[in-house]
Amino acid sequence: MTIWVPEDDGFADLGSHDSFANGAPYNTFARLRREDPCHWSDFEGGKGYWSITRHADIDRMIRDTDTFSSGLGIRMEDQTYEEYLARRTFQEVDGADHRKVRMKVARAFSPRVVADFETQIRDLCGPILDRACDMGTFDATREIARELPMRMLGQILGLPDEDLPWLVDKGDALMANSDPDFTDHVVDKLETDAYRLMPFNSPAGAELYDYARELMERKNAAGDTSGILHLVLQPDETGETITESEFRNFFCLLVAAGNDTTRYSIAAGIQALACQDGLLQQLQTGDVWDTAPDEIVRWASPATYFRRTAMRDVEVHGRQIREGDKVLYWFISANRDEDMFTDPYRLDLTRKPNRQLGWGQGGPHVCLGMHLARLEVRVLFEELAKRIKHIEPAGEAAFVRSNFVNGIKRMPVTVTVQ
Repeated sequence: MTIWVPEDDGFADLGSHDSFANGAPYNTFARLRREDPCHWSDFEGGKGYWSITRHADIDRMIRDTDTFSSGLGIRMEDQTYEEYLARRTFQEVDGADHRKVRMKVARAFSPRVVADFETQIRDLCGPILDRACDMGTFDATREIARELPMRMLGQILGLPDEDLPWLVDKGDALMANSDPDFTDHVVDKLETDAYRLMPFNSPAGAELYDYARELMERKNAAGDTSGILHLVLQPDETGETITESEFRNFFCLLVAAGNDTTRYSIAAGIQALACQDGLLQQLQTGDVWDTAPDEIVRWASPATYFRRTAMRDVEVHGRQIREGDKVLYWFISANRDEDMFTDPYRLDLTRKPNRQLGWGQGGPHVCLGMHLARLEVRVLFEELAKRIKHIEPAGEAAFVRSNFVNGIKRMPVTVTVQ
């Protein structure tokens, strides 16, 4: 049985966060893939945008940063150049500027380094899962999916455990700034521009800025060089260091993106276990661990889209994209593309090959923490499969109100332990 039957009418407004409040409008994406794979939409919040929805197109275009640039922003909302400069991270730049920051921290997330985290992740999973399973019925997003990436993030960044819940709450306020469950400063209902120079136009950005400054002051005073924050502050081969603003934006990105992607992948995977027959038993055979993490991420597609800006006039599927136009790569659509994936609305733990684009693979902006996220997902589900013999929904799942973050924010389940 499938566990997700799209209910939208095929003509959802992709610019509206409300269109995603009950789950992604997959019928709309399917129609666009069939009928209009380079689709123009007017946008109530600013200039219109092009939607790219086919896997093959996104896979090709994401590599061409000379034509489709990350400069000027990665979300569909418009911003002035002043706002772009104030908010940007290495996600919003291409070429040498992107590589300069990325290379400083990439070694901390390399496959070889990440492999050494397995014992650490497993040690974190045990108490998290035992506590949740003892409850019997619980919110799987809060009690499991949120806990592991939060605690792993704290260890990698060298953050105090007692600060982690507050930090994750602030990260939610940034990334899910369109959902009133996560912030009072809802981005599409703003009546002030007081935070327009903060990441994601959010007051949480200002609070995280202050935290990052105070954190590094404490670390420097104590001679503490643990965590990757120290790495990114070191001079490069030319002696240059990143600016204070660049560091603070990088910190905000790590706190927000470093938690959300893994959390919502885990939540979607647990939802599938609870709703699709046979998945738990398949995990318990131990035969799918090489393929399961990528399929869970394909299924989850936690990063709904990323925007690029056209740097020259270009034709795509007979449509004329003009220099300066916004172009959105809908990863969530690519990961349900029938031309790439057989039975895409079913989670297939044995799927191979699996060219899912949940981490932006193929382009220079591929997710820095991809290997860590894959390991966290695998270990979490290994440990969960050891502990339970049955899982089922205990109520309706609730989705994040966001067209940028695809996530299950509440998911009540009941488990029976081994």
